Amino acid sequence: MSADGGGVPTLRLDKFLWFARLARTRSAAARLCAEGRVAIAGIAAFKPHQPVRIGDWITVEQGRWRRRLRVMALGERRGDTAEAHRLYDEPEPPQPVVREPWVALLEEEVGA
Repeated sequence: MSADGGGVPTLRLDKFLWFARLARTRSAAARLCAEGRVAIAGIAAFKPHQPVRIGDWITVEQGRWRRRLRVMALGERRGDTAEAHRLYDEPEPPQPVVREPWVALLEEEVGA
């Protein structure tokens, strides 16, 4: 954990996603970012080193679901599931990702 210029504690986005158990590995978290499946405050976060602060809203696309989370704490390690859930608040259930019909056909064809 580090602090930005204003002394506010921050954590790398890929670490937060991993600590919060939203990605199995840090590399998987980085891949989510590179693919444009993660946004902070509605702005796509393509870089895994993007800083996350307490109070930020993060949107994550996981497969066919989109989750919107509010950062409640910055973790110091990857703990168990209960510890991971204390890092964020999810006020609404995951929403299905709406894709164009032709995109779904391509995903089925590729086997994604």
